[in-house]
Amino acid sequence: MNLSIVVLTKNESIHLERCLLSVADLADEIVVVDCGSVDNTCDIANKFGARLFNNTWINYSSQFKFGVSNISSNSNWVMRIDADEYLTDELKSSVREFLADVPHHIDGAYFPRRMAFMGRHIKHGGIFPAYMLRLFRVGKGEIEDRWMDEHIKVQGDTVVLNGELIDDNLNSLTWWTDKHNKYASREAVDLLNLEFAFMKNDSVASAKGGSQAGLKRWVKEKIYARLPVGFRAMAYFLYRYVVRLGFLDGKEGTMFHFLQGYWYRYLVDCKVYEVKRHMSIHDLDIKLAIEKVLDIRL
Repeated sequence: MNLSIVVLTKNESIHLERCLLSVADLADEIVVVDCGSVDNTCDIANKFGARLFNNTWINYSSQFKFGVSNISSNSNWVMRIDADEYLTDELKSSVREFLADVPHHIDGAYFPRRMAFMGRHIKHGGIFPAYMLRLFRVGKGEIEDRWMDEHIKVQGDTVVLNGELIDDNLNSLTWWTDKHNKYASREAVDLLNLEFAFMKNDSVASAKGGSQAGLKRWVKEKIYARLPVGFRAMAYFLYRYVVRLGFLDGKEGTMFHFLQGYWYRYLVDCKVYEVKRHMSIHDLDIKLAIEKVLDIRL
């Protein structure tokens, strides 16, 4: 089985070598899609013999689609991995064994993902294991056309592999909050779309079928999105931190659960409110209001 691994980058020199070291001996080819790095990200990609492309950034979905469209014609499988992620040895072995003898009805494989924050692996709060579909058969999978929190969908059956995909970003907290501010703008677009339907809602949401990603998206779209703005962010934080025992993750875990589980979610709500307020004050349609307030052109 020929495996192509797609990695998206921009100024990822702090992470990329760790990432590629964890997958290099699995890959028949590595495709790196960069969007304007000014550090030595591209040098690292070349060091590992990756096929390097440059493409203007719109969102993660469009960038990943570009990467998949440029894999070799003889590839049978595609793996998605972010530059700040890496595979444990157990997961590498599991991928190797899986690809050596894949049943014909299997079109994808889920990786159990664990988050790390300030050097601490997060164990509680209901976010581990998060099963992410990161390996799929060429022609049988596609990524959701969304601005945020996009998942890969496949046509056939799937399996869950052993081991862990570690998401461990090494940048500063200032970098992390700036990134999540941008994430909040993109997620606000998806929440506004649920209400105003100004673009196709491409979603894995499903209360049936046993997919963790599908069930979480269904809860988010059918329950969370209908709760009062502001209240829902606090409710989600308390669920993670108290009900799902996030407080057991120590001081780094408290920082993570508060920032990612409350501050970020409340910031999304504030941006949704700001766009709707701008619409009302200036009598604009939703797309123009999003462009003016969030600087996102749809």
